[in-house]
Amino acid sequence: MLRVSLIASTKTAAGLRVRSEVDRGRYPQGVAVTDKQMERVKLVAHSFHGDWNYTINPARSKRR
Repeated sequence: MLRVSLIASTKTAAGLRVRSEVDRGRYPQGVAVTDKQMERVKLVAHSFHGDWNYTINPARSKRR
């Protein structure tokens, strides 16, 4: 059984509690993401383990 023990006791200063579970869904393999697509993802690395911890900000919607 796969366990994620680091997240089990996570709580933010504002009181947000984090829960995790294993997703056993099946997803397509070999889907390529281009460099241009990755550049559009708004990632902000956190100061603690920014390679693991980051915020994904929403992309700006296009006006019609």
